[in-house]
Amino acid sequence: MVNYFVLAATLSLACPASASYAFYVGKNLTKDGSVIVGGTGEEVSSHWLQLFPARDHPPNATISVGVTKDATFPGELIQIPQVNHTFRYMSMEYSDYEGFPAPLTNGGLNEKGVTVRDVWADNRDELLEMTPNPQHGLQYSDLARIVMERASTAREGVEIIGDLIKKYGESTYGGNSHLIADKDEGWLVWEMAGGKKLWAAQRLGPNDVKVLYPGYIEDFPVNFSRDPDFMGSDNIVSFAVEQGWWNETSGKPFNIFNVYGPQDPRYKARDGGYKFMSQAALENATLEMVPLTEEKMMERVRDPRIADDEAGYGQVVSLRAGIDRDMLRIWNAPTGSVSAPFVPWWLGVQSIPPEYGEHRYLTTGASSSFLNPDYQLQEASEFAGRIFKRVLYYMCSDPNKYHPIVTDVLTDFETASRVQVHGWVEKTALTMIKQGEREAARSLLTFYSHTRASEALEIGHTLNNALDGYIKLTGHWRGPIGKEINDRGEGNETVNCLVGYDPDKPKYLQPNPK
Repeated sequence: MVNYFVLAATLSLACPASASYAFYVGKNLTKDGSVIVGGTGEEVSSHWLQLFPARDHPPNATISVGVTKDATFPGELIQIPQVNHTFRYMSMEYSDYEGFPAPLTNGGLNEKGVTVRDVWADNRDELLEMTPNPQHGLQYSDLARIVMERASTAREGVEIIGDLIKKYGESTYGGNSHLIADKDEGWLVWEMAGGKKLWAAQRLGPNDVKVLYPGYIEDFPVNFSRDPDFMGSDNIVSFAVEQGWWNETSGKPFNIFNVYGPQDPRYKARDGGYKFMSQAALENATLEMVPLTEEKMMERVRDPRIADDEAGYGQVVSLRAGIDRDMLRIWNAPTGSVSAPFVPWWLGVQSIPPEYGEHRYLTTGASSSFLNPDYQLQEASEFAGRIFKRVLYYMCSDPNKYHPIVTDVLTDFETASRVQVHGWVEKTALTMIKQGEREAARSLLTFYSHTRASEALEIGHTLNNALDGYIKLTGHWRGPIGKEINDRGEGNETVNCLVGYDPDKPKYLQPNPK
C-alpha cells in the first residue's frame, strides 16, 4: 500500500523540478490578429512527431484510459466509449512520465484549429492524500488527446474535459492543467488531484497574455455558472467549504490557487517560488514584445532561462479566421528549441520523415530489451532528437561562447523558412486548393516540410562537427570525473545554458552566481 502522506511530501519537493510551460497571447496583441500559443513538454522520455488521420469508428467502440499500478499514484485502466468520428491532428508523442502508459502527449493541433498544451499544476497535500488507491479515470494525456480528437472550439474542449471527468473521474500525478485555444480565445483548465472530480476553468480573451509555469487560476466567481468566462465542476466551491479551506464569511475572494494550490508560503500563483523565471516575469517579458509574431514567440519558447535539457521539444501555433484545414500550421522543434530549429508542418502534410519519428533513444524499456524487427529500418534512420541534444550538450559546455552562435544559425534558418512559407509555399498551395487540386497542395506541403526537416538535420550535423572539432582542437574537451552517467533524480540541476544559475530554482535561492 502506498503511503500517500510520504508520497505527497516527496512530490511537493520534486514537482517544481519537473515541468512544462505554455504561452498564450490574445489576438488583439499580435501583429496579424492571430491567437498565438507556444510551449514545450518537459519529460525525460524521447519525443517524436506524429500525424493522426481522421477516423470513423464502429458502434460500441471503446478506448482504454487511465493509469496502471506503475504510476506514482497507482491506478487501473478503464474502458470508455469512443465517438463515431475523430478529427485529424498532429502532436509530439513520448513514452514515459510518472509511470503512465505510453504513448503520451501534451497536445498539439487538430483540423478544426484547436490547439492544446498540457502543463503541471500542483495541488495542496491534502488532495494528494485523498487520491484513491487504486485511482480510476482519464489522465492528462488522455484528456489532451481526446480534446484534439473531438473539439471544434476551445470552449467545447473545456466542456469535453468537464463531462469526461464528471462521468469517469480523473487520474492524477499531483495536479495538472491544460491550455486550450482556437482562433478567438483560450481556456485554462485546472484538474485537481484527490479523486473528487474537481476542476476549474478560466477564459483567456483577446487582450490577455498568460504563461503556465505552472498553470494557475486565481479569483474565481462563486456563481461561476452565470459567468461566460468561467467553468468548473459542480463541487468546486462546495468542496472547499466542506473542507474548511474557504468560507464566504471570511471576506476573502474565492481564489482557486489559494484554496487548491500548494499551501507552502514559498509558492505563489503568479509570482513564482518554483523556477528561476516566474509566471509574472515571463508574462511581462511577453508583453514587452507586443505586437507578438510567431518569430517573437519562438524567442520566448527558447529562452535559455527556461529551456534546457528537460525541454523535450518546442511548439508555436498561430490561429486566425479563414484558414483552410490543410493550411493550419505548427512550428515544431524536435527537441528543446534552445538548441534545435523550428520546422513548419501543416495539417495537410501526408507523412512525417522517419528521422522525426519514434526511436529507441530515451524510450522506456530500450535499455532492457532488443529491437522489435518491425522497427529495424525506422531505428536505422537518424534521430533528430538525438542530433540536436548533442548540439545542446556542446553549446552549453561554454554558453557564453557558443550559445549566441548557435542561436544565430537557428534563427537564420527559421527566417529563411518564413520567407519561403509566406512568399510562395502557402500561396501556391492555396491556389491549388481553390482550383480543386487539394491532393496536389498536400503533396507540395509534404515536400516542403520534408525538405526543410532534412535541411535542419544537416544544420545539426554541421553544428555538431564544428563544435566537436573546435572544443577538441583548442584543448577545451573535458571528460567526466564521476562514475554516474545519469543524474541523481528530480531537483538536481540538468544541462542548461543559463550562465551562473539553475533554471529550476528561484533566483532568491541562488544568492551567489556560480
